Amino acid sequence: MKELFDTVSVKCSKLTTTSYSTSFSLGIKLLDKQFRDPIYSIYGFVRFADEIVDTFHDYNKQYLLDKFRKDTLEAIEQKISLNPILNSFQKVVHQFNIDMPLITTFLDSMEMDLNKMEYDKALYDKYILGSAEVVGLMCLKIFTNGNQELYDQLEYYAMKLGAAFQKINFLRDLQADYHVMGRTYFPGINFETFNETEKVKIERDIEADFSMGYEGIKQLPKNSRFGVYIAYVYYYALFKKIKNTPAHRIMNERIRVPDNEKYSLLLRSYVKHSLNMI
Repeated sequence: MKELFDTVSVKCSKLTTTSYSTSFSLGIKLLDKQFRDPIYSIYGFVRFADEIVDTFHDYNKQYLLDKFRKDTLEAIEQKISLNPILNSFQKVVHQFNIDMPLITTFLDSMEMDLNKMEYDKALYDKYILGSAEVVGLMCLKIFTNGNQELYDQLEYYAMKLGAAFQKINFLRDLQADYHVMGRTYFPGINFETFNETEKVKIERDIEADFSMGYEGIKQLPKNSRFGVYIAYVYYYALFKKIKNTPAHRIMNERIRVPDNEKYSLLLRSYVKHSLNMI
């Protein structure tokens, strides 16, 4: 029975999520049960693609990403894959009618990471669209569960929230991206002389995305709202830490929110959710 293989596949996606991200794992656990496995499946797919371009330095990344793209499209077409991550992902694609352009745009963005480049505004916007905004839209497909009117209403907000998360990742990972990977995502910024003025400029852009993303969270169905809100709260806590950290430290260390602080944020957020204060 393929059902058993599908169950194993989702467990692989869940294991991938819990291994790589405590923040998203906690957020997913707070979603309505019907949404948890589909979101695990999306995260597993996104994480595997990201791992190819970010960590497999001793291997032919172009070959691996090309194969991953081919295997993804084949899994969706055939409705099965022996790669359990892709098998669980294709099932979600069909169940929630995730549009193919969202998937190919994401993979196109991952391919941009194979080459060291400085991003101008156009390339930066293209990368943010593919690496973050379309991932937000994949998740929105699940949260709206076939309600196209609600999806259309929240589309812009989901994109902005995804963009905010990604830009915070960029700031958090400046040290590794710039010194190790040779990447500079933010356009028009000289990272040899990165200073407070440039940092504040980036933070204002992120703040605007966060503000729009929060407006969308408030309009989500109740069965998905709290889980997404927790992800927002965690990322905003990280953002505040980054804002309070001098530019020279951002370039030389990775800022994070300790797990005990995350659990404290969870408790306070649950109280706000219970009192309908989100």
